Amino acid sequence: MDTPITDIDRQQRAELLHKAVGDGRINLEEFSVRVGAVWAAESAVELQQSTEGVPMADVQIVGQSSAAVQPRIVNFMGDTKRSGRWLMPGVLRTINIMGDTKLDLRDAVASPEVFAGGVVEIEGWSLMGDVKIVVPEGVEVEVHGWVLMGDREVRLAAVPRIAGTPLVRVKVHALMGDVEVRSAPPGELRKELPGWVRALMGRQ
Repeated sequence: MDTPITDIDRQQRAELLHKAVGDGRINLEEFSVRVGAVWAAESAVELQQSTEGVPMADVQIVGQSSAAVQPRIVNFMGDTKRSGRWLMPGVLRTINIMGDTKLDLRDAVASPEVFAGGVVEIEGWSLMGDVKIVVPEGVEVEVHGWVLMGDREVRLAAVPRIAGTPLVRVKVHALMGDVEVRSAPPGELRKELPGWVRALMGRQ
């Protein structure tokens, strides 16, 4: 009888492929085929076959070190949106397969490692999906990574950096997807409401 597998098992294999394509050991076409097989696997045998030939020594197993428990977002034919008050880690990784990741950092609460290092790192891979990040105005942002058959757009307000704010370092690679980083003031939500709602609000 085959051993049952969990999403943690799948995440470990996806992370292995993430590292392999980043190191140039497999190409983008192979990455897309293999990572699709990872999330389609229903047994330990199928999961093993999805990364056959890629050394497992390159990926950390959950529970063996503190680095292995870094927060991550994995989207397979679905989306993840984080906004409002949420805990922002020092390092956040995202993997999209036909899905989107949307992160609004304006009301996020910084974790202890952000206070200690002064840096927020957002890393990821996106296949046929988008990564969109909103930061507060006055926060410095670095954007790295490549985009193939997609767009990368960085729109930051021309305002001085606010003292004490962390550096947001974004490193996302996208194939047939977009990467967008923009800043926005706290009150932007009101401007995005429908016109009839804004009209009623203006009468109050």
